[in-house]
Amino acid sequence: MTSLAAGMSTDGGADEFAEDEAARLVPEAETALHDAREPGVDAWRASASEHRGDRASRAGRQVQQAQQHQPFMRAIYRRDRTRINGRGITRTVTTSDGVSLSVREYGSRHPAHTVVLLHGLCLTKDSWTIPIDHLLHQYGDNIRIISYDHRGHGDSAAAPMHTYHIDRLAADLADLLAALGVAGPLTFAGHSMGGMVALAYLGRPAAQRPAQPHGLILVATAAGKLTERGLGRLLANPATNILYELAQHAPRIAEHASRALARPVCGILVRFGGYGTASRDARVAVSAATINATPVATKAGFLRALRHYNQYQTLSSITATTVVISGGADRLTPPPHAHDLAGGIPGATLVHRPAASHMLLDEAPHVISDAMIGIIGAHKTGATRRHVMRNYAKPVSRQPLTAREAC
Repeated sequence: MTSLAAGMSTDGGADEFAEDEAARLVPEAETALHDAREPGVDAWRASASEHRGDRASRAGRQVQQAQQHQPFMRAIYRRDRTRINGRGITRTVTTSDGVSLSVREYGSRHPAHTVVLLHGLCLTKDSWTIPIDHLLHQYGDNIRIISYDHRGHGDSAAAPMHTYHIDRLAADLADLLAALGVAGPLTFAGHSMGGMVALAYLGRPAAQRPAQPHGLILVATAAGKLTERGLGRLLANPATNILYELAQHAPRIAEHASRALARPVCGILVRFGGYGTASRDARVAVSAATINATPVATKAGFLRALRHYNQYQTLSSITATTVVISGGADRLTPPPHAHDLAGGIPGATLVHRPAASHMLLDEAPHVISDAMIGIIGAHKTGATRRHVMRNYAKPVSRQPLTAREAC
């Protein structure tokens, strides 16, 4: 493992804060679930009234104050997205179980290299806007970039809740690669849950992988053990099971529950997000809006499934040139996950940004773009993995960018 890690920081207080918030949610959600099964009962009224005071907590007040910054941040986001989308083609791919995926392609259908981008939970393909801009600026039409919305996200169709798990997303990726005829040099880049999808795809039998990536970028993600570290410990909370049942029995009530579950996450982003003082509140507001816009069935299905995700057995078999990127202030997939990945994948390089949190796509987009450019260049010239690092291990310029945080 090659490492460019420096200045790792942890804060157990952040995790304790989130666990306390989630523990207080359990009786509220249990009451809602019980009432949802009884006709004629206002399922949320009783439980919600007991916790209205919590919504005025310090974290809640800061999130509310951040709302005033949303129009400005959304304007930046729309500007960037409009510029990029004008250069792409949108199409639909139907998976083997009949779910329509919204796909956007950029560049050439006969490129020297193809890059497939995989977004995180509660995000969309638009989360890759900034790296796409970097790649198009670098390569123009000499590259093919494919980004798409996972089932239940963005412009892709919803699916049965029991299909909301990582292995099914890996099958969707295989379906997409086959449908689009992806061949030749290929790099996967996955953020958060998207990185887990890439690993699950690589864990499939060779006959079920229509294309083999030569490069792999894993951003703020994990191979498993999600319930043992950071905010991932919330997945082991009984509230995730309750939310799943609410989504099946009473979706409207579940929407309230899902927002309550997200409250500790938003609080952590405010207190420990690592966004910087000038734009932190605005970024949190946009993050909260993105989380809330994701259908409750999607949240409930994937959150429960993530508890059982484990691809540690796949790591040693990965042959792709791999760069693992982590943030020192990431509470959702804290740095130990990145160390496990870089230590388990042969020849992997670890890049650590001490001040960055989970949304490295917005906080350090050049690091991600340069990693992709380094891998593409190294494959083209036949360079060693060490040369990949030389291609992009340089200071990263920081600029005000819109934030979209995985829940």
